[in-house]
Amino acid sequence: MRYKDAGVDIDKEGMFIRALVSKINYRRADFPLAPLSRHFTGLVNLGNYYLAINTDGVGSKVIIANQLRKWDTIGIDCIAMNVNDTICVGAEPIAFVDYLAISEYDEEMAEQIGKGLNEGAKLANVNIVGGETATLPDIINGLDLSGTSIGLVRKDRLITGREIKNGDLIIGIPSSGIHSNGLTLARKVLDLEEKFEDHTVGEELLKPTRIYVREVLRVLERCRVHGLAHITGGGVTNLLRLKRMKYIIEEPLEPHKIFKLIMEFANVDYQEMYRTYNMGMGFAIIAPEECEIPIKREIRDAKVVGHVEEGSSVELPMLRIRYSSYL
Repeated sequence: MRYKDAGVDIDKEGMFIRALVSKINYRRADFPLAPLSRHFTGLVNLGNYYLAINTDGVGSKVIIANQLRKWDTIGIDCIAMNVNDTICVGAEPIAFVDYLAISEYDEEMAEQIGKGLNEGAKLANVNIVGGETATLPDIINGLDLSGTSIGLVRKDRLITGREIKNGDLIIGIPSSGIHSNGLTLARKVLDLEEKFEDHTVGEELLKPTRIYVREVLRVLERCRVHGLAHITGGGVTNLLRLKRMKYIIEEPLEPHKIFKLIMEFANVDYQEMYRTYNMGMGFAIIAPEECEIPIKREIRDAKVVGHVEEGSSVELPMLRIRYSSYL
């Protein structure tokens, strides 16, 4: 079973996005955008600073939360999926707004979601400055949770990936689990009530996305890195959003057991898994060799997983995997 067999076709999604973006070309002159393409966040010119803005949601993870009646972690996911994108240009997230669409009123659910949003804000050190709640019983079956992150970066501290060069290291930071993508496939093949280590599969899938903000911002104070990538939907192919180079991952981080369980029950190969899930690496830093020690001092579980060469692909030689494009 492939991700598209579960209802999500990454290739068609790419074509859908290109069709959408092809018709969006209006720009106002007094606040020009930075010329970034396919990056993790958009940038608006504000004098000596860029304003970083991006949006994302929790996705079908909310279905699992509904089934387990456990909503206290999805607020963390909502903030994590956004702020982890914001820092990919070196911006510090400062504010967040959320959007919650519901089919019916449930005060227990509301309190738990609020608890998670508050915890996510604390972990990311952002202000939740507002939000919107919409009651849409004719559209929503359960709930949908998404949000928007706003960050700031000085122009002389901007990181786009353009400085990535031959010989740079790829330094991976572990994920906390499946994070918040690929749940459509996972839900189709796994039994949420089945025992998994000391809890259930459903509880494992609801583990919140790791927030990398404080760790990465500390690294940026210590050394000049060349690229930052949040490994979410699209898996390791997210590296190609930075710069067209050859990213060779010789020693990938160990995938969590939940990924091996999905592979077993869905009969999915590594080629499909590494372009769908984070497979144990939730964030990647591309940096020169002299940054290795400072990065490891600030992020204890960071590990060199590969290096960069001239080219245009992402490769995992030990698994005979090669990707030439993102989405």
